[in-house]
Amino acid sequence: MYIPEIYKEADIDKVKAFILKHSFGIIVTHNEGKSLATHIPLELVNKNGIDVIQAHISKANPQCDHLKNNSEVLCIFNGPHSYISSSWYDFEEVPTWNYVAVHIYGTLKIIEGDELMSAMKHLMDKYEKDSENPIIIEELSEKTMRQMNGILGFEININSIEAAYKLSQNRNDKNHQTIIDKLNHKENSGSNAIADYMKKEREHGK
Repeated sequence: MYIPEIYKEADIDKVKAFILKHSFGIIVTHNEGKSLATHIPLELVNKNGIDVIQAHISKANPQCDHLKNNSEVLCIFNGPHSYISSSWYDFEEVPTWNYVAVHIYGTLKIIEGDELMSAMKHLMDKYEKDSENPIIIEELSEKTMRQMNGILGFEININSIEAAYKLSQNRNDKNHQTIIDKLNHKENSGSNAIADYMKKEREHGK
């Protein structure tokens, strides 16, 4: 991912918190001249002190043919984004777009049996915890659990992480605050979220 130096985020704890919050991502693979992508939950977990990504896809998905042990994959995590009108500045400039995004490059490992069951339990427990009547994987019937036979589970060992926080860091305080004000007046959750990111980053001297 192309990231100008001013927009690079090197704080790994901040980036990991972002991934945990925006874990519905995209896995991209390339094999024999063909690229494929699937939108799935990509869960960051710590196993024995090492961070890995856990996920699964349907065995009916053609991308399964790309997912082999030691194959290289790209995981994309998208956060909020918003159009930035240059009419908001006190000088002439072209419009742009503010956003937060993370790319993880890694090596894949197929998981099965107890490893896959543990990954599915982690996934369900994370997203069921706020349900009024949470589903517990251990309580599902044998018939329902047979659907596990239709998925391919895997872990991704992380080789590198690239994080872009493009938040108008190159604007002075006056124009920066004007952008925040304009974004907060939009009835758009992405614009409001970007305004919040901008405010927090500037408060931390960025």
